[in-house]
Amino acid sequence: MNSDNNRWRMKTQTRREASLGLGIIVSASALNAVTSKNPIAMEHNATTQETGGKARVRRAYADGLNGLQIHYRFAGTHDDSETPLMCLHASPLSGILYDNWLAEMGHDRFVVAPDTPGYGGSDTPVEPPMIGDLADAMIAFLDSLGLEKVDVMGYHTGSFTSADLAMRYPDRIRKVVMISAPIFDQAIIDEYSSRIYDPPPKLADVLASTADNLKQNPRGMFRDVPSDERYADISIERLRHYRTGNWGFRAAFSYDLTATLPEVGQPVLVLNPEDDLWEQTPRAKPFIKNGHIHNLPGWTHGHLDSHTEEMAQIVRSFLAE
Repeated sequence: MNSDNNRWRMKTQTRREASLGLGIIVSASALNAVTSKNPIAMEHNATTQETGGKARVRRAYADGLNGLQIHYRFAGTHDDSETPLMCLHASPLSGILYDNWLAEMGHDRFVVAPDTPGYGGSDTPVEPPMIGDLADAMIAFLDSLGLEKVDVMGYHTGSFTSADLAMRYPDRIRKVVMISAPIFDQAIIDEYSSRIYDPPPKLADVLASTADNLKQNPRGMFRDVPSDERYADISIERLRHYRTGNWGFRAAFSYDLTATLPEVGQPVLVLNPEDDLWEQTPRAKPFIKNGHIHNLPGWTHGHLDSHTEEMAQIVRSFLAE
């Protein structure tokens, strides 16, 4: 795993240097603070009007590491009223998880949800990235948008990346929200690791397995998804990159969250819905230096759709403290 990580980083560094030389990646130092003079900020401000009391959600592409393009959703406007919020999705999904969340939170701040490399509409790296690589990719993404400092919100795999960002880039991250912060037993890590490093499954097998699951348990832990149509969209997105589906799990199970959390000095809010990580997340409590865990009993996957306003109240209160 270390050799994979090193090779990915070496390629990332080499290509990033080349990109910098060509002016493809815009550095934060060159952009300074996000103001109306920033052309990217001006474009966002011009296309994020509110409709029906909710911010309009738009999509775009930005440059990232390795010359890879990052697809992202965004809402709200660039201004100095609130710190921008970057939302990182769970694997093997994409920023689709945040569709309704962006519309809600974009009412009073700029909020953005990138698809991490290998997922959604973003380009796929040559080799599987680890959590540190994903964090580096998100910094390059912030640079390309001219965002110098943000609050970050992660969901499952995105939580690991959020913690890593806060630890290694403290000047760029103001506050951290984590939807689940699981601490796994070594036996669980070993069991899942033995599964996720296998060659990618065949499409026919994935489709057959998905069909069987839908028949036996239509929504599973996504029971909070408010409609069949929305669940269908999420299910199709999970299938979209079936060949890289295990990459996020590989990165998460290889990451030592117990070593990172004590090094995070920023305020941390861990939200613990009653999903598949409900029992593992409370184990993070002794490792959190400056924050707390907020349990959400009865909520499971889909809560960003079915409990959007309630979740927004919790998160806004934390970010405003």
